[in-house]
Amino acid sequence: MSAALIGSHRALPARTVQAPTPDAPSTRRLRLTKRGRVVFTTLAAIPLVIGVAVVGLSAGGAAANTAAAGATFTYITVDPGESLWQLAESIAPDADPRDVIAEIMNLNQLSTAGVEPGQRLAIPQRYAAE
Repeated sequence: MSAALIGSHRALPARTVQAPTPDAPSTRRLRLTKRGRVVFTTLAAIPLVIGVAVVGLSAGGAAANTAAAGATFTYITVDPGESLWQLAESIAPDADPRDVIAEIMNLNQLSTAGVEPGQRLAIPQRYAAE
């Protein structure tokens, strides 16, 4: 196969390209458009907004606990050999002891039903009046 070229052949002028020297400081400055400034400001503000949201949500829990701080309770002291079942029967003879024990454990934040002699336990208000 052969190819035919039609037209004139002009030589392009030679260009000289200078390689940048590593020691020369760059004189370019970053120029932001209006849209770029909006994007940059928005990205910078996101951590601040998240921080304010976390602080705002955390403050709600503290406000809820302040109401319980003013409540008064009646306390009893556990005698040697006494169990929560016996305490529940003595403070609320007409109620189901399991329900009374559950309320005492919840009120005193006990993880088990085991009590020790001399331990002070808060009693639910409705059983303290009886």
